[in-house]
Amino acid sequence: MDFEDFVQDLSSLDIISQTDKKMSVKLKGVTLQYANALRRVCLNGVPVFAIDTVDIIHNSSVLADEGIAHRLGLIPITTDLSRFNEPSKCDCHSETGCTNCKVMFVLDAGESNETRTIYSSDLASEDESIKPISGKIPIVQLAPGQSIKMECYARLGRGTDHAKWNSSNIATLTDTDKEGESTLTVESTGALKPEQIILSGIDEVNTKLIDFKEMINQIKD
Repeated sequence: MDFEDFVQDLSSLDIISQTDKKMSVKLKGVTLQYANALRRVCLNGVPVFAIDTVDIIHNSSVLADEGIAHRLGLIPITTDLSRFNEPSKCDCHSETGCTNCKVMFVLDAGESNETRTIYSSDLASEDESIKPISGKIPIVQLAPGQSIKMECYARLGRGTDHAKWNSSNIATLTDTDKEGESTLTVESTGALKPEQIILSGIDEVNTKLIDFKEMINQIKD
């Protein structure tokens, strides 16, 4: 089966198991190269949000600015692909971005007389639907008298550019007992539901195939 035919006939995809974080589907009649292309795209080719820019206003913790920025970037962020654009595809065409392609977070932990841990729940988002997948992810520990304040900006990106934009923790492909069938298993980071990753992955692979065919046709002409 051609992958474009597969896209048009999703009855060739059977759900084997499904949870909020993990999903396994059976691909029927799809060649190995197409199935593996889908696996790779599901792993790091579907765009998700991640903090990409951090403006440090104040940091008196023991952790360097770069260390905090790195930790913030690795926090999985819930993603809504229907409302936001990738920066390169946004109508604003701006290096600074706009509300359609970036979301601001504020982390402001003032001084305290006690030692405390700052968690992802302390990140205040300007958009209620775009936030850390969990509020229990530790960022930094502050001693008495220490404080941090910073503004962070999250944008859509792909894991092919940096692992912080991986949409899946794992994406595996295994053969079944029947010829021409394989099982795709996707475990989400939490930024997207696993079914969203697979369906978006199918669209991504199909788009890449169409673009590739157009390039070949241009070379032939």
